[in-house]
Amino acid sequence: MAIRKTPFAFGEFYHIYSRGVDKRIIFLDEDDRLRFVRLLFLCNGSEAVVYKNVKNKSLKDINVGTKLVSIGAYCLMPNHFHLLIKEIREGGTTEFMRKLLTAYSAYFNKKYERTGSLFGSRFKSSHLDSDEYLKYIFAYIHLNPLKIFDSHWRERIVEKEWVRKTLRDYRFSSYLDYLNRDNAEEGLILNKTEFPKYFPTPEDFEEYVCDWINFNMNMHQGPSLAK
Repeated sequence: MAIRKTPFAFGEFYHIYSRGVDKRIIFLDEDDRLRFVRLLFLCNGSEAVVYKNVKNKSLKDINVGTKLVSIGAYCLMPNHFHLLIKEIREGGTTEFMRKLLTAYSAYFNKKYERTGSLFGSRFKSSHLDSDEYLKYIFAYIHLNPLKIFDSHWRERIVEKEWVRKTLRDYRFSSYLDYLNRDNAEEGLILNKTEFPKYFPTPEDFEEYVCDWINFNMNMHQGPSLAK
């Protein structure tokens, strides 16, 4: 296995992203997306979790052991996903991603009667080594769903109200958690206390994210994961 140029370090923040092999769709229906979101919680712990033993349990009743990472944001797209994490246990990032990708790939391959790798190569990561970059990633991750509804939204002027409504209507990101909206058990996935308090109120969070529609989203060296 190749060694990463920048190894993961305890207490550091990272943007993690991975997409389907050959850009294939990895979330084909709502059940797939719900399973992945649930796995974000179940795989983030030192205990081994057998899904069939917990599939009918509420997440709040499941003990996953010592947390491996703190998750600050997430977003599912048709052929890839984004995570914002902080490593809170030595080796936690690698272990969490190993468990997550293995568990979801096994589920997907069994459901759709396929074999082989589901994700292209290994997952990608960016070290968020500045306060500016870390704060920016909150906007970058949460604005991703706009591409689902308008793949050319960056090329034209869009109204903030359209942005707000579109992001509020999309269930498979942590956007609603930051607005303190009812997002069922998904709210248990995040650990906001491990991240800087950039957004004192839900209104501050939404205003910050929506303000990015007025800027070039590529001003930072972010990942290119086009559909």
